Amino acid sequence: MANQNHIDQIAERVERLLVRYGELQRTNALLTDQVEALTHERDSLKSRLNAARARVDALLDRLPQTDAAVQKDPS
Repeated sequence: MANQNHIDQIAERVERLLVRYGELQRTNALLTDQVEALTHERDSLKSRLNAARARVDALLDRLPQTDAAVQKDPS
């Protein structure tokens, strides 16, 4: 009888472990999806940043060059 009780306890624990394993699998899948979405968002933001940087550089190139030594106003 004690042996059957011990087997029942082990079986119950295995069942709980299987339930927990399933929960962890679902959590892992959700986290994997989240990492993928955030990676995509990061890549998109990096691309937008590079494009903006290129536009700013192009605008800076169009600005007229100024002399390094600026004369002071005599007034």
